[in-house]
Amino acid sequence: HTDFERGFIRAEVIHWPDFVRYEHESAAKAAGVLHIEGREYVVQDGDVIHFRFNV
Repeated sequence: HTDFERGFIRAEVIHWPDFVRYEHESAAKAAGVLHIEGREYVVQDGDVIHFRFNV
């Protein structure tokens, strides 16, 4: 967990209903429903999150 905390870059967030609707991250991104969030984001019920980090 410390490596993840140190190397965190961003979180790409899609709400579950949007993920089901668009079926893939790239389609959700093209539709504008994928949100880029930082460290202070409070995870919501139903979020699908792709964490970007570098160690």
